[in-house]
Amino acid sequence: MRLGDLAAFGRSKTAGPFMITFDLMFRSEEDLNRAWESGSLTRERIAQLYPGVAVDEVMMFIIPPALAIKISLPRRVPAGALGDTDIAASQQFAPLFDLPIADGE
Repeated sequence: MRLGDLAAFGRSKTAGPFMITFDLMFRSEEDLNRAWESGSLTRERIAQLYPGVAVDEVMMFIIPPALAIKISLPRRVPAGALGDTDIAASQQFAPLFDLPIADGE
């Protein structure tokens, strides 16, 4: 199973000119906990998915009341700067959805 199969919804967006934030929402507390506790969502794995981001720059939070996980990291290129290909950062979540999630079996 991949994270994209488990998450009900995912999005990325700009969080100012120098940061991107990802919101992963789940259908149930069970799905949220399965993703969070799977070992797939680590700062190291996130940094590997986004070259140029150091492990200590990755911030991750679980928000149980919202059935959500939030991940924030620095943008590779500041929003609107030369070389920026996604000023709204709206397409940056896609690599997260390919992370494998243990099926628990």
